[in-house]
Amino acid sequence: MATPPPFFLLFLLLSLHLFSHVVEAGNSSSPKTAAPNPFTAKAALIRYWNRKVPNGRPHPDFLVSKLSPLSALDTASFSSLAASGAARPSPPPPALCAAARLLCSPSLSTSTASHPSDSAFATYADSNFSNYGTDRAGGADSFKNYSASENLPVDTFRRYSRDSAGHDDSFAVYQPDGNVVTANFTSYASAATGGAGDFSSYAHEGNVPNLKFTNYDADADGRVQKFSRYSDDTNSGDQSFAGYGKHGNGIPLSFTSYGNNSNVINSDFNNYGEDGNGANDTFTNYGENGNVPENNFRSYGSGGNAGSEEFSNYRDQANVGDDTFTSYAKGENAGSADFKNYGNSFNQGSDSFKGYGEGSTNHKITFASYSGDNTTFKGYAKTGIGFKSYRNSSSLPSSAAASATLPARRRPTSRWVVEPGKFFRESQLKKGTVMPMPDIRDKMPARSFLPRSISGRIPFSAAEVQRVFNIPADTALGKAVADTVAECERPPSRGETKRCATSAEDVIDFAVSVLGNNVIVRSTESTSGSKGNILLGDVTGVNGGKITKSVSCHQSLFPYLVYYCHSVPKVRVYQAEILSVQTKKKINHGVAICHLDTSDWSAGHGAFVALGYGPGKIEVCHWIFQGDMTWTVAD
Repeated sequence: MATPPPFFLLFLLLSLHLFSHVVEAGNSSSPKTAAPNPFTAKAALIRYWNRKVPNGRPHPDFLVSKLSPLSALDTASFSSLAASGAARPSPPPPALCAAARLLCSPSLSTSTASHPSDSAFATYADSNFSNYGTDRAGGADSFKNYSASENLPVDTFRRYSRDSAGHDDSFAVYQPDGNVVTANFTSYASAATGGAGDFSSYAHEGNVPNLKFTNYDADADGRVQKFSRYSDDTNSGDQSFAGYGKHGNGIPLSFTSYGNNSNVINSDFNNYGEDGNGANDTFTNYGENGNVPENNFRSYGSGGNAGSEEFSNYRDQANVGDDTFTSYAKGENAGSADFKNYGNSFNQGSDSFKGYGEGSTNHKITFASYSGDNTTFKGYAKTGIGFKSYRNSSSLPSSAAASATLPARRRPTSRWVVEPGKFFRESQLKKGTVMPMPDIRDKMPARSFLPRSISGRIPFSAAEVQRVFNIPADTALGKAVADTVAECERPPSRGETKRCATSAEDVIDFAVSVLGNNVIVRSTESTSGSKGNILLGDVTGVNGGKITKSVSCHQSLFPYLVYYCHSVPKVRVYQAEILSVQTKKKINHGVAICHLDTSDWSAGHGAFVALGYGPGKIEVCHWIFQGDMTWTVAD
């Protein structure tokens, strides 16, 4: 059947909207007998629930709380914007985004190109500093508490300080605690002479950052740049340095405490320092104590002259991680690179060196205390490279090799620690257990489901979602949309059944398709007890504590609410009273799931870091966090 045109939907829903007001007005004089508005999203979902799950169970308040608050009129308006195949729409108005609880890209201010001398910027957010400081002579600008604790900040510093001379800038406490952060430093300080730039505590404790430094300090002369505590303690995301210092002269650069204690951060250095003269780069405590850091150095320092790079304590005590050095220092003259205490990870990742130092002259590359497995050195220079104390499992002494085969329960000795209580054993789920509760708070931006009549009209593709919501693909939110779509399109793992649900009705449909129509949905009641010790009261196993089928649904990062729902084999689900350790009074009602088959999990999974053992050796349990849910057959 053909889809009704948007103007017809607008007319129909406007009529329903007006009729609903008539219903409410007619019942206003007798509130005790007032009939519920049949045209709300809540009323529609309850009708759908009663039809799909006819077991007499109450409708799920958890899903109802996440329904769209849009009125019928706004629903019709947004439906016309989302119409598939239409010309590129205007971005959703901010008022509509707020009314629908959507995650929409903010609008940047106009360029702040002019400025007073020696400006101090504090408590700024979502600002456009394109062409700021161009041709500036001397002076200093400072940015303090910039975009602090903002949700979806987008800042751009394009061509900042271009052609300046002796101009200093300082970014202190830039974008701390930000969520879905986008920052763009393109052609920053290009052709600048002298001066200094300092990024202190940049993007600290951020979530899903997308930080870009493109042609930063390109063609600059003698400009000093320093990154201290850059993206430490961040969660997921990307940062790229493309063409940084390209054709530069005598640019000293230091990365101190870069990406430390971060979780799944990808750093990309492309054509960094290309054709530079006398570059001096140091990476100290880079990626230390991180979880699965990904670092990619392509054509780093290629064609340079008399450059030096030093990596100290690089990826030290990290969990897994992958590094790629492709055409590193290729064709460089009189260059040097020194790797000290490199790759001393407690769960080895992979390193790849291709074309390393190839074609260079008078170079010196030293690997001191380099440790790692799965390492390839292909096409690297045959002279001028020294390996000192290079270690991998095949070169360990016999006593060390024996220790590498200790029983699987041995835990790695590392300072990288998984949050206490994030994973635990099934034996702990019993009355009287005192255990740490991790931070189970929902850290996703607040959003709601779109009505199914709207979400069903938006093709589930990154390009279409970015089009409808006017999200630039190269922003943090644009990349999050692409990542969510890719994860949803990923083939299921062994034994997994999966679906990404874009409406509350889709969630119900998937749960019923896996479990039948006699289902119940559960979630941990609140966040009480989070980040502290808790005492377990009565613990009850769902389905009598037997192995059961379940469907777990986890939020994905998207402009509107999307749940990644999946069912995996061999699980047990538990409900537990959560009590205060001090007062013994109930403070929460928790839901936990135990995965009995972990044989397909990665050896570097946080559960094994926390509990020891390895894939397939133990069961692993975790709480259902705020914002997530699990479905089972009703008892």
